[in-house]
Amino acid sequence: MSKAILFDLDGTLIDTATDLGLALNLQRERHGLPRLPDAQIRPFASHGSKGLLSIGFGLTPEDPDFESMRTEYLDLYDQVFTQSPILFDGVQQVLDAIEAKGLPWGIVTNKPKRFTEPLLKSIALYTRAACVVSGDSAARPKPYPDSLLMACEQMGISATDCLYVGDAERDIQAGRAAGMKTVVALYGYIDASETPQSWGADMQIANAQALLDLI
Repeated sequence: MSKAILFDLDGTLIDTATDLGLALNLQRERHGLPRLPDAQIRPFASHGSKGLLSIGFGLTPEDPDFESMRTEYLDLYDQVFTQSPILFDGVQQVLDAIEAKGLPWGIVTNKPKRFTEPLLKSIALYTRAACVVSGDSAARPKPYPDSLLMACEQMGISATDCLYVGDAERDIQAGRAAGMKTVVALYGYIDASETPQSWGADMQIANAQALLDLI
């Protein structure tokens, strides 16, 4: 039995794809490009600005314009990121159940702190979480285990006693590297070309409510 539950943020706890996609389409319009449909953007929403700039402009971090375009994207996202985030179905019920059992839960995300904390405050989760570790809080973001181990240290719980839930391969890689049990949230932002069954997670869940059987 796990003594603490850690969650990824985008695509696991909160559905932020609408605002992430809006910022990307605002940027495309700024550069004279048509908007992309939400369904085309959504599978990339868990991959941060790197994934979004890939689908939106065909850019990679090696491109000379990548950093300036990333800065522009983040500035646009800063204007819209609290417009329409919502909890995934069943998440509220799961968090209530975790708290009813007296277990701590926290968030470990690659999202920059400048967005993580205001976003969580906008949906009344920030003060409920036992810890919140953002992508720029630790020396190395996921898929490295640094941020997950930082979360364990903040909660005073061994990594082997934690369960980590995420919707991207890097979440599972980070959790395994930290020595945690891992769960793939299949309801998240997973592209049809991806094969989460091959990621090596301990468990897979089709919806958030399925976590109730694991805590």
